[in-house]
Amino acid sequence: MTRIFNKGSLPRVATLAVILISAVFLSAQVSPDLASLNRPSNVPTGYVVTPFGYFHPFCVVKVDEGETILADGRLQHANGAVDAKAPVCNYPHYTASGRMLGPDMRNARGFIVPAINGWLEYVSATTNTSYAQISATWPVPAPPTIFQGQSLFFFPGFQDINNSLSIVQPVLQYGQSAAGGGKFWGIASWNCCQSGVVWHSGLKKVNSGDTIFGSIKSACTKKNPNCGNWKILTQDQTTGKKSTLAKTPADGQVWNWAFGAVLEVYSVNQCSDFPADSSVLFTTQLYDQNNKLISDPGWVESPAGSGISPQCSYGLISTPTEETLQW
Repeated sequence: MTRIFNKGSLPRVATLAVILISAVFLSAQVSPDLASLNRPSNVPTGYVVTPFGYFHPFCVVKVDEGETILADGRLQHANGAVDAKAPVCNYPHYTASGRMLGPDMRNARGFIVPAINGWLEYVSATTNTSYAQISATWPVPAPPTIFQGQSLFFFPGFQDINNSLSIVQPVLQYGQSAAGGGKFWGIASWNCCQSGVVWHSGLKKVNSGDTIFGSIKSACTKKNPNCGNWKILTQDQTTGKKSTLAKTPADGQVWNWAFGAVLEVYSVNQCSDFPADSSVLFTTQLYDQNNKLISDPGWVESPAGSGISPQCSYGLISTPTEETLQW
């Protein structure tokens, strides 16, 4: 069966697919067989799906509330104890289309390989300096009328356009991912891929009609403004539930590439695999390096390609403050 992938040539192509989805950490509500449907044949059994492609489970780390990822990749626990060693991923991983990459996001020749095949449509902006923060609100849409193992991800995010080795994002998901999931909507915060490792906060279940708030901003203090730590918050404003990476390192990346709204999909075979609603509206605020609101970020639309199958009613509508993803 045909899967949806963005095959178009995009300017300054991202080097990370954006979300880790898995058959290993499934909810009891979902059969593990569903997560393997339409997966590329060369992806090994047991690899999990993420907002960044398929990863070995050993390369995915959950960060609980009160825990901190230190600059060297070690995890500091809520009681102050620090792991003796940082996790290191020695396994290759695979893009959404099944292309194999090394643990450090590069192919065998040492070139960074674009891995955005799961990205269906998005809007983005760039700067010559860096952004200080991004925040967005968007509604949880109605669930799809059919669930057959597909995974859907909605999020804003940051990346370094000149050295794209990491991406950070607050994410709304439907379906399965390395954070868990199933036939329901959930939220989690993600950071990929320091030493080839994917970090995520705990998945929290949310409901259609709720309003999601996602933000990425510096977690540094005034005394140490360049500490390199960032807070990624994904919160259900309707219920108050939140899932946070409180202090997650940028791993030397400069956040000069902002994504105001992204739709990424896996194992979509028919238009009914999308939410029963026909669109999601993001209201996004982007801040410059001095933490001043940018009135017009100059969002650039990257729509779904014409060769994608199935062909649904894809489209993008963007203004300086609002971005609508359509299907």
